Amino acid sequence: MAEKVDLGLGANVRKKVADGLAEVLADHYLMALKTQNFHWNVTGPNFQGLHTLFGTQYAALHLAIDELAERIRTLGFPAPGGFAVYGKLASLKEAKGGESWQEMCAQLASDNDALVKACRKLGDMADEAGDTETGDLMNGRKEEMAKAAWMLRSHVG
Repeated sequence: MAEKVDLGLGANVRKKVADGLAEVLADHYLMALKTQNFHWNVTGPNFQGLHTLFGTQYAALHLAIDELAERIRTLGFPAPGGFAVYGKLASLKEAKGGESWQEMCAQLASDNDALVKACRKLGDMADEAGDTETGDLMNGRKEEMAKAAWMLRSHVG
């Protein structure tokens, strides 16, 4: 249920943006969980570097999750929560288990790339609808995720 909010944006715009943010939030949550799983389970000659990188990346994702949820609340809608809800909203896939460190890096790089595209789409839509605050949030997420993908790809050469 929407709250009474007067941000200079119509209720339909706020709802459309909040729905898009919910999908991006679900994908961030799934990627944070996958990254933390890889942090715990990485092995091999690059263990220390990847263990640290994965830890840094999932910590950053958890901060982003909070920002995304708070933006949904600012728009006047409840932020989604729970594995069942995220499973329905997310487009990213969970890890299967047993991935090599190279597969871990490749999966997370691909997931970051996919989220850059999703944030670009949502940011463009929000900007066109007059919600430049959400557009700015998406710009920051795109920049951070593109850098994360580059760092992951750099480990596998």
